[in-house]
Amino acid sequence: MLIQDTVLINDWHPIARSADIVEGEPVAARLLGEDLVLWRSADGEIHAWRDLCIHRGAKLSLGKATKTTLACPYHGWVYNGEGRCIRFPAHPEQCPPAKAQAKVYQARERYNTIWVSLGEPERDIPVFPEWDDQRFKAVVCGPYKVQAGGPRLIENFLDVAHFPFVHQGSLGDLEHTALSDYQVDVTPDEIVANDICVWQPNPIGVGQGAYMHYIYKVLRPLTAYLAKQDEDNSGLALLFTITPVDIDHSLVWTYEATTTKDESDEEIIKFQEGILFEDIPVVESQRPELLPLDLQAELHLRSDRLSIAYRRWLREKGVTFGTA
Repeated sequence: MLIQDTVLINDWHPIARSADIVEGEPVAARLLGEDLVLWRSADGEIHAWRDLCIHRGAKLSLGKATKTTLACPYHGWVYNGEGRCIRFPAHPEQCPPAKAQAKVYQARERYNTIWVSLGEPERDIPVFPEWDDQRFKAVVCGPYKVQAGGPRLIENFLDVAHFPFVHQGSLGDLEHTALSDYQVDVTPDEIVANDICVWQPNPIGVGQGAYMHYIYKVLRPLTAYLAKQDEDNSGLALLFTITPVDIDHSLVWTYEATTTKDESDEEIIKFQEGILFEDIPVVESQRPELLPLDLQAELHLRSDRLSIAYRRWLREKGVTFGTA
């Protein structure tokens, strides 16, 4: 059953890697509690429909795709690229009525990924400017299944105070746990935290610790961004976004862009996986599972300023999915 959260229904969500959706092979997916079928027609266009034949409710993802059509596996009803049924094999002489129509959703490709909206998005797919910048090498990491809600995962991404404890030796150091103050600016469209200063044990790969300066942004309820500049002027940016599969089931995607081009895609992915796999047990253990938007429900410190702003922003937007 479709999860009724208007804000997320009317947003874009990554649903599959572009390379995984090939002509002639329909693929099942799930978003906000809705079962979907993804398929690619011969012209390269991606189609995202409710995974349901309106005849007897069979899954269209089990059917057969041709260059321009998708057929139900149960009685062979044939649907064209617009989701209109154009043929009843049991009654080939009959013209299917207009109501013989699959539920069609918007789908687009960006960052080597299929993005789907179940509603009417007012904004485009989140912008990741470094992806098309020739100075950067860009890599897709994921998706990874996590038994946690999207807001909890985004808040964890925004939280630098956990670095020395969860990511000791990579992102943090137990000898340098103190955080300086920072400013958070909030608009209806985004949250921005500039110059969050974090000590890291080996940020530029020479075996020497240094303070790094981060910029964090929240671009959508389930999409965030960070950028940092190293002392040698090398740069790193991440777009971090969550696919809300069900209330307690998420897919995590990380898009990394780095000016350090001597690392292979496999090395970049391995590092990002290592960080995420350290985070997952902690986030999955958090109670309540739903992110509390009532700021009186938990204790907060100055270092929580960004996550506090995120919770307030979600409440102002009316996000109900994954929140309490």
